[in-house]
Amino acid sequence: MSKTADTLLPDPSRWKALAFIALAQLMVVLDATIVNIALPSAQTDLGISEGNKQWVITAYALAFGGLLLFGGRIADLWGRKRTFVVGLIGFALASALGGAAQGEAMMFGSRALQGVFGALLAPAALSLLAVMFTDARERAKAFGIYGAIAGGGGAVGLILGGFLTEYLNWRWTFFVNIPFAVIAAAGAYFVIREPSGSRNRSPLDIPGVVLSTLGLVALVYGFTRAESAGWSDTLTVSMFVAAVVLLLAFVVTESRVKSPLLPLRVLAERNRGGVYLSLGLAVIAMFGLFLFLTYYLQVVKGYSPVKTGFAFLPMIAGMITGSTQIGTRLMTRVPPRLLMGPGFLVAAAGMLFLTQLDIDTSYASVILPGQLLLGLGMGTAFMPAMSLATHGIEPRDAGVASAMVNTSQQVGGAIGTALLNTIAAGATTAYVADHAARATDPKLLELQAMVSGFASAIWWAVGILVAASAIATVMINTGRPGMGSSGSSGASGATGSDSGSEAGAEDEFKIPVVAH
Repeated sequence: MSKTADTLLPDPSRWKALAFIALAQLMVVLDATIVNIALPSAQTDLGISEGNKQWVITAYALAFGGLLLFGGRIADLWGRKRTFVVGLIGFALASALGGAAQGEAMMFGSRALQGVFGALLAPAALSLLAVMFTDARERAKAFGIYGAIAGGGGAVGLILGGFLTEYLNWRWTFFVNIPFAVIAAAGAYFVIREPSGSRNRSPLDIPGVVLSTLGLVALVYGFTRAESAGWSDTLTVSMFVAAVVLLLAFVVTESRVKSPLLPLRVLAERNRGGVYLSLGLAVIAMFGLFLFLTYYLQVVKGYSPVKTGFAFLPMIAGMITGSTQIGTRLMTRVPPRLLMGPGFLVAAAGMLFLTQLDIDTSYASVILPGQLLLGLGMGTAFMPAMSLATHGIEPRDAGVASAMVNTSQQVGGAIGTALLNTIAAGATTAYVADHAARATDPKLLELQAMVSGFASAIWWAVGILVAASAIATVMINTGRPGMGSSGSSGASGATGSDSGSEAGAEDEFKIPVVAH
């Protein structure tokens, strides 16, 4: 066999590599929710004030969300395997620091460091999948597994966080990351073979790095602050204004510099744009629901942390089924919009069940079916969304395109938590005002008002998911992956907005696979 022919063969270690990439992704997604359950215990032990406790979450979100684009570009420049391993090692060290924290400053610093290394790790993981899996059917399976983890990992974090907090100590919600990271880093080092010729060695766009980082930090902090200080707070408004100015300046800069941090061609292609926008909206709805159901089950129903975690299992089961059984099996047979659009609508139907929440709501008749539908819909939609994030992309841009998916999810999560929580708080206050005069039991009124607020906010989540479905259906117009891929240029399903070189997911990634 000739050397050229040999280099076009799929990487024989790609499925082993997927196991370690998936493990790393699970660790990052777990960390987004596992700390939430441990937060009350950590706050007491470390003497963190009520006003400062939000920084345990916010420090991570700001660093992670603000540096994702930079992390994606570093992966393209430095090499995805190297960036992936460095990110894992750094994340493990930051987690060890958090677990050993003796005060709030040490805790906040460790969470910020976790965010920094997570911003290196997350885009490198997704872009490695994009350049290692070249066959359309195999890509569907690989992204099905990845999508299930990305969607269900947060709920798994609630279970694991409950176990560790209740039976061990809150510090183990940090220490548990260390074995994940060590195993994934060792496996990646020995197994992953990154394709040659896929790096982008252009000089780093420093103005773009500064503007995008400051703009995203301002945006995430604006929404985070709005949750506690209100939307009319002077600093909240100032953060939003600064975010708009900085991000507009970033777009202008990227259109003019020779080697942009985020090439506008990554955003301009309508399928990728549709993925980023619809996925961001869907995450707004999902993150808000995690928050509401956790409080509903623990405060209203009196569930323990462990029982609360297990109560989320139907959602996880639905996501895994939707992603690996429905999405994976259908992605190579139907256009992605016919999975994403209906998937988000099924998720909206699940949310619709949960608008019926009351203090006496039956778990089996309302929460269980609602979670199953939500999980099935999200899992079905997430799988093609993750794959399409690198649709038609040149390998040298795979890192930054992957970073955009994570950015849309991170910003969506920050917006969802703040926006829906603010809506719920307003509805709760209105309920108390309307019913206070007739109430005989103040505690009962408080619980009824809380649940009414949750239900009102979940109605908004239904509308957001319907909007995500509409955007996915209208904007995403590529055909099924691999359609007509037997050598016909541009036949793999791209339509008017794509050039022949950006045709379909299979053809773009027929690149040489050689170890560095």
